[in-house]
Amino acid sequence: MSSAMPEQPASQTRTQVEEILIFPDGRAVKVSGGGTPPPTQRPPFRRSGPTRKQYLWSLGLFLVTCYTTWSVGDSRYSDGLGYMLPVMAILLAHEMGHYIASLIYRVPATPPFFIPMPYSPLGTFGAVIVKQGGREDRKALFDIAIAGPLAGLVLAIPVCIYGAATAMAVPVDQIPSGDFQFIAPPLMKWIVWAVRGDWPAGMVLESAILDAGWVGIFITALNLIPIGQLDGGHILYTLLGRKAHYVAGALIAGALAYMFITGNLTFMLMLFLIIMMGPYHPPTSNDHVPLGWFRIALGCITLPFIFIGFTPTPIVIGG
Repeated sequence: MSSAMPEQPASQTRTQVEEILIFPDGRAVKVSGGGTPPPTQRPPFRRSGPTRKQYLWSLGLFLVTCYTTWSVGDSRYSDGLGYMLPVMAILLAHEMGHYIASLIYRVPATPPFFIPMPYSPLGTFGAVIVKQGGREDRKALFDIAIAGPLAGLVLAIPVCIYGAATAMAVPVDQIPSGDFQFIAPPLMKWIVWAVRGDWPAGMVLESAILDAGWVGIFITALNLIPIGQLDGGHILYTLLGRKAHYVAGALIAGALAYMFITGNLTFMLMLFLIIMMGPYHPPTSNDHVPLGWFRIALGCITLPFIFIGFTPTPIVIGG
């Protein structure tokens, strides 16, 4: 947008008319003699990008999580590397999907922070990136949110297929007392059926790689729950706007009722954290940017993944 200074009366000495270009960020640049305005400043992302300290924290947590997942694989399967490598690769792919999409849209974001969980069945609680909320519009938020789950699944599904093909069938009565078992969600059952045929009766499949794939499927499904700041919450908000708040409220009420009726408190801590972070999604910088039919279709296909990748009782202890 430009505006011009008013002309002087004819009786006065004619002076050169100055043009002022006003940019969206509020800068005003004088232009005289048809000159070209100076180049724009660096985008805000470069001025507020990740710091050296954040990169060091990211690397440190990555190495610690490599150790905790290796420990799980070594103690449970005597194959620390066979469990650690696919788990970390899936998590890294998921978070780098978010991170690279943030770079493309110039949304300030930290590098991935991995969350180690020593002395736990998984060895990790996943990973997160931290970005400045409200900086992206509707389309950018959709792309950043969905890039993570899709990138993770690109690795998780082949890992599950290879793990199912190489897993060893072990009789249930040979499972040590007190050992934990991962409960297969529908997608895992379909993969095993496609690779090996019917699930072997009275048997469980033991494999570090198969269980690593299970971790990738399960964490992806958790992230796609359409509440608050989870990936699914971002995606649903871009599809429905403020109507997504009703879905989030209904899911929270339903989860609380389920835990009260069944006594299954597996996800109580996660639900508490979701409520503390805020179950309702804040607006984007522009909620009216169109998504287009392809993104709407992709979101509608991706969100229901929770029905095939999630199980209410993911881990049981053998007795």
